[in-house]
Formats: sequence, structure tokens, C-alpha cells
Amino acid sequence: MATVLSRALKLPGKKSPDLGEYDPLTQADSDESEDDLVLNLQQKNGGVKNGKSPLGEAPEPDSDAEVAGAGKPRLSEVTPEGYPLEPLGALEQKAASSIVSYVRTSVFLLMLVVSMVLVLVCAFLIPCPPRDLHSTWSRHLGPQGGGDLSPLDLADVNGDGLRDVLLSFVPSGNGSASGVSRPPAVLVCLSGMNGSTLWSSPLPEEARDITCLDLTPGDMAKTVCLVTGTHKMLSAFNGTSGKAMWTLNPNYLSNGTLAAPAVVLPDVDEDGVRDLAVLAFGDLQQDLCFLLVSGRTGSPVGRPVKYNIVGVGNLIGPQVYITASGATYILFGFGNIQAVALRDIFIQAQNRDNLPPSLQIEEPEWEKQRSVNLSELIDVYSDGVELLQMVKAPDSNSSNLLITTRQGLVLLRGQNLTPSWVLGLQGPHSQPTPGYFTDDETIDFLLQIPNGVGMKKVMVVDGDSGLVTWSYSIPCHMKETPATSAATVEQKSVFLFWAEGLSAASPNPDVVLGTGPPSLHHLYLLHPTFPSILLDLANATGTVTASEVGINDLWKDAFYVTRTTGPSSEGHPAPLVVSKLSLRWALMEGQMVQLEETTPKIGRGELRRFLSRIKFVDSPYQPVQWGVHDG
Repeated sequence: MATVLSRALKLPGKKSPDLGEYDPLTQADSDESEDDLVLNLQQKNGGVKNGKSPLGEAPEPDSDAEVAGAGKPRLSEVTPEGYPLEPLGALEQKAASSIVSYVRTSVFLLMLVVSMVLVLVCAFLIPCPPRDLHSTWSRHLGPQGGGDLSPLDLADVNGDGLRDVLLSFVPSGNGSASGVSRPPAVLVCLSGMNGSTLWSSPLPEEARDITCLDLTPGDMAKTVCLVTGTHKMLSAFNGTSGKAMWTLNPNYLSNGTLAAPAVVLPDVDEDGVRDLAVLAFGDLQQDLCFLLVSGRTGSPVGRPVKYNIVGVGNLIGPQVYITASGATYILFGFGNIQAVALRDIFIQAQNRDNLPPSLQIEEPEWEKQRSVNLSELIDVYSDGVELLQMVKAPDSNSSNLLITTRQGLVLLRGQNLTPSWVLGLQGPHSQPTPGYFTDDETIDFLLQIPNGVGMKKVMVVDGDSGLVTWSYSIPCHMKETPATSAATVEQKSVFLFWAEGLSAASPNPDVVLGTGPPSLHHLYLLHPTFPSILLDLANATGTVTASEVGINDLWKDAFYVTRTTGPSSEGHPAPLVVSKLSLRWALMEGQMVQLEETTPKIGRGELRRFLSRIKFVDSPYQPVQWGVHDG
């Protein structure tokens, strides 16, 4: 009956919203689908199930179509509206899931908003670090009134992350127009950012040396600038304010005069601050005495300790050497090198045997070098010594000794004082510059030696074998021109030195003629990756008397600071000029000088791409010292 009633409701040609258009050709299929739908509705309401009535009787088929449709698979159960029924638990689970998703979305958006607010707050409240990529400045400090020394040091005294420039000079004239006398010398600190004066302090005498260091280890460390004079002055200045912290009373030196700059020691008086040692001349030049000085107060730590030194030549040292085991020795001499244990000086100065822990260590290999008569002095080297340098030993926490003699170079192993190699040279007239040139990660050395009238030979010596790996003759009329180096992240170094203008590539690398006037000097840079090329970075018309290289840790840049005495005119003293040059900027602007032809030829574009990737770091080849800045 349901089937008949369903068919009776259909009118030919009429459109049903549920069943679609009436089509006589598909009427049979539509009838079968309707039969299945009716059967399902009956099952839902407790009617026929599995082809049987509730009483187990088979229903009578209404038509052939019903009998045929009974054997086909039935559609899934649907509601009268045509949608499947869902259990109540499923609806509750879906509602809970949508709430969790909403909560997660809200939390994510809230965290995103909070993060954006924090970024904006930090951007406005935290100042950006100063960019120093193109910081190149020059500062004229006026005419100098004399003085042969040119002390220069670098240290960050104002906490801006850039090393500042400290120097001392003698002002011109003893008085001004108003009759106010000027100090004999002045200590000046210039900002590393722009060259402005941060502070200045008067000095009672010309300064021999300026060394900035941290005397107090740990979190309480602060920059202290030690200034050693040419006679009896030793003062410590606060690096931030420029005020004197203490000054050694010259009466403690008796009739003596300071022979060399003060050296830094471990804390021998156990007050938490590193101490100092000064070497002074006695009545005779051969009579030397050591005086231990408190780094906190500037007062002597005990009485002076005298030594009589036998030797001929320049005063060597004093320099502090720390062995691999931690024993401390002081090296000094006249044309030779002798060592004295710091514990021996302390025992005589204090007149007691109770030693602080830092002085209780001995180095057996060094103690074997004592003289037969058990003298306190240890003979290290005694053959025409001109210069002594501490060089960090590879794969060790100690240092080797690089000795410049009248006959050449000698490298002594610091562990047992035996020669590692000897290089014969005639007349090296400048201190070797350490740096990495070869690929063996051993410190090499750049030398400058005279090579005829108005010429000098620049060479690089392999630190492992002592062989010359690079050399070139360059015109230069300056007697002593300082050379420096800067380390890169690739375990290489760039070497900087001064010479006169170079011409284009010469077929003979040993003969290069200058292209500019002798009074114009150029700053050249040598990189070990391109040994056939020099970069002309800058030039100066005066005499370069001192130079230092500092590192900008934030931008991985290096800067080159020079102290130059300008040419003096008749009746007028020479002006003093301090200049700063950013190396990464100068590398991009420098002129390429081809020393010799290479195959394949190195192009300017290739060189610029390589130089643009250079990053500078603090020097890894500094010797072991107590608290001294790398500068």
C-alpha cells in the first residue's frame, strides 16, 4: 500500500524537490529505490526486519518490483528528513572538541600579541649598538713641544664596546699668553667612536709607557691605566674618569731612576688585586734593583732587592714569564737574558720564607739552568741580544721566547730553554710582528730589515721551521716604521706595514722603485691568500711613530690607529695627529698593487669578493700575561 500511495503522489511532468524531474525511462530504477526507502522506514519503526515481520511471518509482496528489490543491499538508515542520526555522546564530544580548539586559538593569539608588544618595547627602550663599520677619523692635537717617546694604547674605558685611544705627549711651550704654566706632559683619552676627548690629566714628566689592564680579576674588574715616566713617575689612573688612583712615592726609589715600564705580577700580598714590579737603576747602570708595588695602593711590598748584572748592550726587559706549571720568573739583562724567580725576590723583599700560594710553584727545567755556584740568576741567553718577545706556544698554555740578536733570530722553547731554530740575518732593525701566514697554525713572523739606501726588505719567517716563506724589497726612507697584524676567523692574519709608493708589477721582485715623493708614505696590507698582491689602504705625509690594531667584537671589524708627527715648518714645531681607520672599509676602498704576474690572473672582482667576507677577531697569539688587554 505504501508503494502504491507513493507512486500515486507523483504527477507526470511535475518537478519534485526531493526526487528531481520525472523521467519515464528511469521510472523502474526510481521505483526500486523508493521500495528500499520504505522498507528501511518500516524497520526503523519496528516493522519488517530481515525480510520478516515481528511475528516471524514473511510479508506479502505488493508487486514484482518489491520482490526484486528485496534481494538488493539496503541503504544505510536515515531519518525521515534524509540525514543520518548521530548518538548523543558524539554530539557532546564534537562540542567539547570545538571548545578546546577555540581555547587553543585564543591562547596562541594572546601569546602572539604579547610577543609583539615585548619586541616593540625592547626596540624602543634598548639602544642600538653604535655602528663602527665606516668610522674613520683624524684628530689634530696641536704641536708637540718635544719628547722622543710615543706611548699609545687601546682600551674600552667608557663601556660602549669600542676600544678608546690613550696617549701621552709633551705640549708645545712652557706657558701661555696669560702666564699660566702648562704641565710638562699630558695624558689624553680619545673616544674610539669619533676621536673626541673623553678626559685628560696632567703628568709631572714625560711618559715612557701606557698600559691599560684589569688589576682586579672577576666581576669587579675595571680598567686601570698604568703610566710609567722617564724618571721616577709610576701612577695608576681610573680609565673611566681619568683621575689618579695612586702614585708611587719617588722616595722609595732612593737615588734610582725607573729603567723600564712596570710589569704585572700575580697577587703577592693577597689583597685580591694583582701587584706590580718595577726595575730601577742604582748609582751605577749595572746596579739594578727590583721593587714590588701593591696594585691596590701603590705602596711598596717590602724593601728593594738589588742585583748586579754583568753584560754589555741594551737593557732587556723586564718581562714576566709564566711556565706551563704556573711558576713565575722575571727576565732581564744587558745584552743578555737572565731570569730570577719571583719567589726569590719576594723572600728578600719581605725577609721571610712564608710564601703565598702563587709563589710556591717551581719549574724543574728552569731550575736546572742555575749557575754552578747556585746563584739566584738563571742564564737564559747571552749572545748580543737586542729584543725579547713572548710568543704563545702552539697547543700549550705557556710561551716561547723569540730573541732578536745582532746576527738574526732565535726561537727558544719555553719549556726547557733549548733552541727550536736559528735564522741568520744582518741588521734586523724592528721588532718582529707575529701572525698566521702559513697553514700549519703555528705563529709566523714578519720582519723589516735594511736593504740598501732608501730600501728595506719585508719578509715572513715560518714559525715552525725558521725559513723565509715570503719576501719583497720596498722603498722606505723612514728609519723605523711600526708593523702590526690582525687575526681573522679563518686562523689567518693580515699584516700591515708602511713604505713609499709602489709602481706596477716589476719583472724583478727585488727592485721596486717608488712612485711618489719620499715624504709620502703608504700603508700596505698583505694577506697570505694573495701573496702576490699588496693593498694600498692609506697614506700619510708625516712620520708614523706608533700604531695599534683594535677589534670591534660586535661587527667583527678591526681598526688601525696611528700616531703621526706631521712635517714641521721652519720655526714651528711638528703637529701631532692621531688617526683611526676601519680595516673592512679600507679593504673595499684600497688600491691593488700587483707584485708579480700569476696564472690565472687575479681579478679585482674576485679579490673584492674575498675581502668582503673577512671577519676579524681578537688576537689568539698573545702570550700568557697577567690581566693585560690584547688591545
